[in-house]
Amino acid sequence: MIKYYVKEEGRIKELPEPEESCWINISPPFTPEELEEVAQQFDIPLDFLTDPLDIDERSRFERDEEKRAIILSTPIFNPFEEDVDAIFITIPLGIIITVDHVITITSQENPVLNLFLDNKVKNWDPEEDQLFVLQIMEQTVYRFLIYLKQLNQKRNLIEKELYFSSRNKELKQLLSIEKSLVYFVSSLSDNELLKMKMKRTDFLHLGNEEEMTDLFEDIIIDNSQALQMANMYTNILNGTMDAYGSIISNNLNLTIKRLTTITIILMVPTLVASFMGMNVILPLAESAPASFYVILIISLLGSLLLAWYFQRKKWF
Repeated sequence: MIKYYVKEEGRIKELPEPEESCWINISPPFTPEELEEVAQQFDIPLDFLTDPLDIDERSRFERDEEKRAIILSTPIFNPFEEDVDAIFITIPLGIIITVDHVITITSQENPVLNLFLDNKVKNWDPEEDQLFVLQIMEQTVYRFLIYLKQLNQKRNLIEKELYFSSRNKELKQLLSIEKSLVYFVSSLSDNELLKMKMKRTDFLHLGNEEEMTDLFEDIIIDNSQALQMANMYTNILNGTMDAYGSIISNNLNLTIKRLTTITIILMVPTLVASFMGMNVILPLAESAPASFYVILIISLLGSLLLAWYFQRKKWF
């Protein structure tokens, strides 16, 4: 699906055909033939359009004469989430800058681009291609930060539940959060290297434009902050998983210890009754009415004595 947008009087307007300085957004569904037509129509390499569709493509940029392409990792909800899958994943977002247009392409619906389509970003305009690209990067970092806070809140809630129960459900949820954080750490690290290299090579041709240069530096700082948060949450979660693994193992050992102790105590009456039930002459055999109660008393005393001993040794 290929759509064309411009900004008029502060509102986004969809165009039937591309115009100069418009934003061209390519989102699914689309066909390879449509991508080839776009590449020919705007005279850009086909690789600029197909590379961002590979979910494993890393963040990078490249040039082809006056055309420039940026591949940026962006976070999205996992559309195929199962019990042990990541809650969030990252996908590449392709940004192509030509002389007259800014083209974006993504393999799935992207919440970062939806912010611009819903006109929720202030002071953006596709005519100012440099600022538009910087704002896409800025909103990408903000989206990472928002999702990181959501993951941390979810982790705190699961930890509180684990204080009262150690079910597999909570542990699987922690595993899903851990996988999401792995995606975030990898993508934020790649994005940080990409932005620092773009700034060093002046890929966006910012030159001496102080405001946009400052904005770019702020984006790099925010990206570093998001990366630090992702690393911190990952370390906390790893420690939490290890701690709960030890707690569950210790609880299991205590349960087995208690069951073993109870089994030993219950063996005393069984042992006494076994001896008294042998088909041989035993003490008290002639006094049949009293022998039953004597056996009960001996069994009870033996069990109580053994329980007192275990209690003294703190085996209970």
